[in-house]
Amino acid sequence: MTAPQAPNGPADTDRRALIELDHVSKFYGNIKALQDVSLEVRAGEISCVLGDNGAGKSTLIKIIAGLHQHDAGTFLVDGEETTLANPRDALDRGIATVYQDLAVVPLMPVWRNFFLGSEPTTGAGPFKRLDVRLMRETTRSELLRMGIDLRDVDQPIGTLSGGERQCVAIARAVHFGAKVLVLDEPTAALGVKQSGVVLKYVAAARDAGLGVVLITHNPHHAYLVGDRFVLLKRGAMAGSHTKDSITLDELTRQMAGGSELEELSHELERAPAPDLPGIPPVKGDTP
Repeated sequence: MTAPQAPNGPADTDRRALIELDHVSKFYGNIKALQDVSLEVRAGEISCVLGDNGAGKSTLIKIIAGLHQHDAGTFLVDGEETTLANPRDALDRGIATVYQDLAVVPLMPVWRNFFLGSEPTTGAGPFKRLDVRLMRETTRSELLRMGIDLRDVDQPIGTLSGGERQCVAIARAVHFGAKVLVLDEPTAALGVKQSGVVLKYVAAARDAGLGVVLITHNPHHAYLVGDRFVLLKRGAMAGSHTKDSITLDELTRQMAGGSELEELSHELERAPAPDLPGIPPVKGDTP
């Protein structure tokens, strides 16, 4: 892969709000999966949503992607209040979601996965067929436009590394006209080097003018590329910050639990062994 380059886009991105969630809640019976969560995603910015397992990140993704509808609060797309009916509705409004499992067919070539579900055709009637040449050429050129130089777009996508598959998915979303790109833990299963590669392409999508929602539990990755940070804990907001209002150390402290972690560290401190009659104290203990 070569260094990523942002696709041809506006030189100065219009930083308008593409999607806004204002005190959005989601309930499953008596269970409050998400409560009073607010999030703003602007063009040319990366909004990071951080939280541990069970914090509500998956529920938030599903609402933005149109899989679930919110039960309370306001959801705005391009300034218009809306409730997304399904994932196709979200795609039609320019919201593309790349899930952690990527939903690819490992044995199919890269170009076939790039167009999966949106294959162009040529001919008519009984002579109608997939336009394989167009798909190959488009896949190669679109990947190069994002700075992704694959050896061969005919190779099965399952032979690519995890980072390369993530980058192909990002380039696919950009090609099909996404305005908002939602990334579900894109670096969770990757090593340091591959994570760095993916974060470069996330930044390239931002520089192309997209609004990016980066879901992660890694504050270091978030702080490298993020412009805004929303912290979730048990379905509720635990903090909302811009990059110039919080340091990496403070973001990490809040992500780790803050005062709760400090209390735990005190509880786990080794207590001195009690003195027992006839037994000399252990070396290092106070006699």
